[in-house]
Amino acid sequence: MVQIAVMGYGTVGSGVVEVLNTNQASINKKAGEDINIKYVLDLRDFPGDPVESKLVHDFEVIVNDPEIRIVVEVMGGVEPAYTFTKRCLEAGKSVCTSNKELVARHGAELLEIARSRNLNYLFEASVGGGIPIIRPLNSSLTADEIEEITGILNGTTNYMLSRMTYESLDFDSVLKDAQSRGYAELHPEADVEGYDACRKIAILLSLVSGQQVDYEDIYTEGITKITAEDIKYARKMGRAVKLLALGKKVDKGFYAMVSPFLINDQHPLYSVNGVFNAIFARGNVLGDVMFYGSGAGKLPTASAVVADVVDAAKHLHRSIMTFWSSQKLKLTDVSNAKWRFFVRVKGEAARDALKMAELFGPIEVVTADLFGEYGFVTGVFTEKEFAERAAKTDAIIHRIRMEG
Repeated sequence: MVQIAVMGYGTVGSGVVEVLNTNQASINKKAGEDINIKYVLDLRDFPGDPVESKLVHDFEVIVNDPEIRIVVEVMGGVEPAYTFTKRCLEAGKSVCTSNKELVARHGAELLEIARSRNLNYLFEASVGGGIPIIRPLNSSLTADEIEEITGILNGTTNYMLSRMTYESLDFDSVLKDAQSRGYAELHPEADVEGYDACRKIAILLSLVSGQQVDYEDIYTEGITKITAEDIKYARKMGRAVKLLALGKKVDKGFYAMVSPFLINDQHPLYSVNGVFNAIFARGNVLGDVMFYGSGAGKLPTASAVVADVVDAAKHLHRSIMTFWSSQKLKLTDVSNAKWRFFVRVKGEAARDALKMAELFGPIEVVTADLFGEYGFVTGVFTEKEFAERAAKTDAIIHRIRMEG
């Protein structure tokens, strides 16, 4: 029997307990061992919940119990999760987590500790919820050099943009709706400002490159400036606005960013709507591959955590996870990235478009029956080139990058 402990009995932690109880027989069969939850750590009490018989409030009970072989860390945040995780690994216990913030910040160090002790630090659920992506990058795609990885990595913002697109709602309305449904937090900055997606692409790019990618170095722009007017133009062009997190190889380096993009109906991520997530990868040998599914939620995320528990139970004395070096990857300056831009400007197309063409070169004018403004699509510019030209006019209302 493999004894495990669960640290944190919130949404994901309670889901882990539920999944293990619901599918216990099949999980034990796949693991080749009986998996038993011995402890659940939380500061709170849960009167009437069956978890009471396993509930402990002191971390020392877990770290000092030699019977505990695997620890599930679903506390969230960096501390005390980092200290607890490090001590568990140093005490000879493998750790499985859904904590994207911790993995993004300390993944290289924790993987090295696990590797040096023939243990595992597994974090499938930290990116994409229930979508398997870490494991494929760690095993199935290791023969390839990944040249691009692009994803819709935040279900909240994708749900909001989908409703704005198909129901012609404004940002504030869809945010309130997402909060009422439990998709968005009371303080939604991590989602709507792109920080959540940024941490996730940092993890993926760290695995792809084999070096530490600091999420603080990634250019990040959320969806707070996307308006109903932007969506109207997008629909006129047959495009969709999506918050993309991407890492692309250029020459010998990578650049990374999180930003809203206008994508066309030929783009593999165009039809990913609602709370679903998807991750597109391009390998130099394999070509294109995409992973799609429930990117968040209690049970999808818990399912991915339990899959890691099964893997850890099958490999109690062998490290199976690729580790990335703590050496920092210096990202290529995103100002050199190239795309077309969609630009909304004040004025009338018939009267003013020629001035914009003089500034930006050949443009494609787009109108959407909005008073006092029109839009246009530029040719391909680097970020720097576009910013320099845009600085020469005060007519710009908003701009959105275009992909495809």
